[in-house]
Amino acid sequence: MNASQQIHFSSNWKVESVIISVIFSIIFLVGTVGNCLVLAVIIRNGQMNSKSTNLFILNLGLADLCFIVFCVPLQATIYTMDEWVFGQFVCKAVHFIIYLTMYASIFTLAAVSLDRYLAIRYPLHSRETRTPRNALTSISLVWALSLFFSSPYLSYYQQMDLDGTTVCIPAWNTHDRRAMDVCTFIFGYLIPVLVLSITYARTIRYLWTSVDPMQDMSESRKAKRKVTKMIIIVAALFCLCWLPHHLVILCMWFGHFPLNHTTYVLRILSHLVAYTNSCLNPIVYALVSKHFRKGFKKVFGCAFRNRVINRIHTVQPAQTVSLMEAKKARLIQIQLKQQCCEILLQFKITKII
Repeated sequence: MNASQQIHFSSNWKVESVIISVIFSIIFLVGTVGNCLVLAVIIRNGQMNSKSTNLFILNLGLADLCFIVFCVPLQATIYTMDEWVFGQFVCKAVHFIIYLTMYASIFTLAAVSLDRYLAIRYPLHSRETRTPRNALTSISLVWALSLFFSSPYLSYYQQMDLDGTTVCIPAWNTHDRRAMDVCTFIFGYLIPVLVLSITYARTIRYLWTSVDPMQDMSESRKAKRKVTKMIIIVAALFCLCWLPHHLVILCMWFGHFPLNHTTYVLRILSHLVAYTNSCLNPIVYALVSKHFRKGFKKVFGCAFRNRVINRIHTVQPAQTVSLMEAKKARLIQIQLKQQCCEILLQFKITKII
């Protein structure tokens, strides 16, 4: 994220810049397709109003998608172009969005950890509080807090001219930058990770050790375990992926971190690992949740059938088609429409998680 480093190493990083561009491209493609599929599965199949957990997953996917679309392509240019060419506004906005989505993701994960704990520890009493309306209120609070903590980054970075080269670099003085980076680590990582650790430790202990003759080994209990397992994996991946980024920044301020080839590689790797997290969640959903796998297949299946229907429907007028062939094409069109509608209706009845 520090564009001034590009000046010192641009002559030695031709091959590396190509590799970095390829990695960023993979992150962009996988993350965009994956998160769009997650949003499509939840929205198209009417799952937004059924469970509060689905709303949190939807919000997490939206935050990841915003990060991928608005930040990843611009960040890739820092390592591939000789200078910053996108202007003052984009210089400020891109770093603001990076931290806005980072806060939104970690706060959402903290909120969903509390949601899962209430759902498992107090399944009956929590029904009145774990409503879609309260989930939307929590999501609104998540974005409000994210805006509050990330808003200083609107002035943190600034476009400057360095030895005749236009760069996008931190504009604050050393003391203020150190204080801001420490606050980001505390409020954007340390405290949420503590919340996640406490809530999931209590959830796991209750879910895997408590004995209830009425619910033990039931389908409901197994389903709760699978959902909890999926969310814990997502939370753990976020914590692991963003940890190197925070550690590198803390080492810069409080340790020995000279500006050389090795530390530059560490900076790049910490960024790549953090950015990779934005495309991992859909993969986790597909591997862990059979309902998401079915949802992905339904989205692809209906998209394919719609293409077939459109091809049949848009037969060129100049083509000579017999009456029998026309009737057959019309029958196939009707059958495909009915089959697609039946699949969608059947999937709407099934809960995603």
